Amino acid sequence: MEGDPTLQLRVFDLNCWAIRYLSKRRQERVQLIGDTLCQEHFDLVLLQEVWSEQDYSDLKVKLGGCYPFSHYFRSGVIGSGLCVFSRFAILDTLLYQYSLNGYPYMLQHGDWFCGKSVGLVSVAGTDMGVTAALPPLPSPHHQLHAEYCREKDAYLPHRLVQAWELAQFIRHTSKAADVVLLGGDLNMHPEDVGIRLLRGWTGLRDAFTEAARFEGCEDGCTLVPNNCFTVKTELMPFPLGIRIDYILYKAVSGFTVKCEELKTTTGTTPGMGIPFSDHEAVMATLHIRRQGQAAGATLGPADLTLADVVTEARTEVDVGLRAARRQRYSTGRMAVLALLLLLLQAAAALAALTGLAAGQPFPKLSFSLLAFLAIGVLLLASGLHIFHTIEVKMLQGTEEQMRMMLRVLQAHP
Repeated sequence: MEGDPTLQLRVFDLNCWAIRYLSKRRQERVQLIGDTLCQEHFDLVLLQEVWSEQDYSDLKVKLGGCYPFSHYFRSGVIGSGLCVFSRFAILDTLLYQYSLNGYPYMLQHGDWFCGKSVGLVSVAGTDMGVTAALPPLPSPHHQLHAEYCREKDAYLPHRLVQAWELAQFIRHTSKAADVVLLGGDLNMHPEDVGIRLLRGWTGLRDAFTEAARFEGCEDGCTLVPNNCFTVKTELMPFPLGIRIDYILYKAVSGFTVKCEELKTTTGTTPGMGIPFSDHEAVMATLHIRRQGQAAGATLGPADLTLADVVTEARTEVDVGLRAARRQRYSTGRMAVLALLLLLLQAAAALAALTGLAAGQPFPKLSFSLLAFLAIGVLLLASGLHIFHTIEVKMLQGTEEQMRMMLRVLQAHP
């Protein structure tokens, strides 16, 4: 590289919570986000839960002068909600949709319909390459699968599968990059097993813990009680709030990365009286420097702590696997019972039709209603049986991969 072998990268990450017809004061907030991004001149802007493509289009027009490059990731029924704006040229993009995304019958949560994914963009800053990965967001709240109840978290196995797939995705797509950047709402607390698995397996560093300077909410929290859009009951066990939005990073080869400064927003914006979203934005200033020799990246297979984390994650995945098998058995039994009911109805109908010659009346309405009910139960149970069969296979596959990884870790003490 000629000249100064350093690059200062300013990153803005925000869960926008922008759902057409549902989000409070959505248009005002999208306008506010656009105005702020125009004023601040970040290098990379990572936005999540931009569910309305019209909102993305409006932002693209507004930000075109400051961020000439952008991309919107599409997936699922209502979309991933992920988009990126960049001052640097976007060289390539890739979308990977997680194999497990919650349950289609949990309509009140909606994570399954989002098609949660990780979106990857490769950008070039001067002659440095940066790979930025944006994890997905769920329903009208969060980005790996949302955590709706911490005490009894039915989605934990799915979120661990997503964390595992995200870690594998980063490891296998970052080999040609100089710097890897992961930003988004991960729906996990810093001490949760999913975060420890992700960081341990990829070598990513947390900008909050690494930052030379920090300014913002206490403990770096991004979901705080004093935000007017936050559901206060969800934060009752956490009076200061929780930190579930992250900027993680690592240098891959021949570079070093340091977080000079990390900031979060702290509520309402001046002159507007409203925050950007129910989540606080996270802003990081990263100092990237080329060094003389390759900075070896990153896995320490001999790390005993990582083996403990994988063991813990595998145990939780196994719990989810057993639950999925029970669900598969229950729905399969329900489908068989519905089929038997249809066969009994068919036999009864034949018997009734045979008795018509003797003047026996045929109860058409009752038979029709019962038949429609049995068909409905059969279709629903069959669909759920297929879904839980797929869930079993995905959980089983992840559990086997984790078991293989444990063998590797334990074979290199």
